[in-house]
Amino acid sequence: MRLSIVILNWNTKEYLRKFLPGLLESVQGYDAGVTVADNGSTDGSVRMLEEEFPTVHVIPFNENLGFTGGYNRAFDIVYRDFSPEYFLLLNSDIEVAPGWLQPLLEHMDSHPRCGACSPKLLSWYDRGSFEYAGAAGGFLDKFGYTFCRGRLMKEVERDNGQYDAVKDVFWATGAFLMVRSSVFKELGGLDGRYFAHFEEIDLCWRMHLRGYHVSVIPQSVAYHLGGGTLPNDSPLKLKLNYRNTLLTMENNLADTYAPEEGPVKAVRHARRTICLRMVLDGLSAAAYLLGGKPAFFRSVLEAHGEFRRMRKGPAVHDGTVSMDIPLYPRWIIPMALLRRQKLIETIHNL
Repeated sequence: MRLSIVILNWNTKEYLRKFLPGLLESVQGYDAGVTVADNGSTDGSVRMLEEEFPTVHVIPFNENLGFTGGYNRAFDIVYRDFSPEYFLLLNSDIEVAPGWLQPLLEHMDSHPRCGACSPKLLSWYDRGSFEYAGAAGGFLDKFGYTFCRGRLMKEVERDNGQYDAVKDVFWATGAFLMVRSSVFKELGGLDGRYFAHFEEIDLCWRMHLRGYHVSVIPQSVAYHLGGGTLPNDSPLKLKLNYRNTLLTMENNLADTYAPEEGPVKAVRHARRTICLRMVLDGLSAAAYLLGGKPAFFRSVLEAHGEFRRMRKGPAVHDGTVSMDIPLYPRWIIPMALLRRQKLIETIHNL
């Protein structure tokens, strides 16, 4: 099989019922199959799939393995059974636009060093605006803060064609990510410690460090509801984002610094940067507390506690190379607050 599309489901039966028909129709004529890996749903998802979508391959798990554990296990099964060249991670709350698949396949076929690519992601609720989760591809600043072409902080842009050229980016959204199976396997898949959130940024960063590219192909379009599993204002989601950001920095910073600084200085530099990020996290925790959000304050503290228990320490690994897309050299937060228009212009030119 050339392409295996894998949807990881946890209690989103109605999303599957709503969006699977269009997806299945869109892949007719392609050497592609659709799999739903079910993370121990209790809403009758598996039975519904068996009754209403008999052509969909279903992998039922007995428990919720999270985004990382679920996709890693699903990849192993799908790779064993179908040996796909490409592996597509797809959220259940996404509607594909007509003609979405061909541009992605053509780009991957013609760019063998492209490890992953994604479409332009627009809001399902407002189709003229980008969607928060991935927009038109993302970047990372020197302290691990994310920003997107089409989204800055919590504000999203209207889609006026400003990002309609194919673009290599630092990361692309895990809500809709086509990955070269050989690369996914080479990198060992997603970091299983994460459970959910920020894992695709870690994966993309590791791709760059192995000499692969990550691209957004805007000729392919999809519409994302967003927040289908955890809402954006969830304290759990906040904790996972803070914790996994630190894990991602620990995984990759030393390798990123090493080509210029050497392994010893790179490890020290990585430790300093992670410490500074934790100080910034402490400031944001204080702001949550002063702003009357004690649950968010606790989320940051819990994130740091879990990071300390899970951390392995920064290290320089064999086989890494200088990255094609560098970290943005400034701290994005004060720029977004104080020089917003200048930052938007910078993003447009990235």
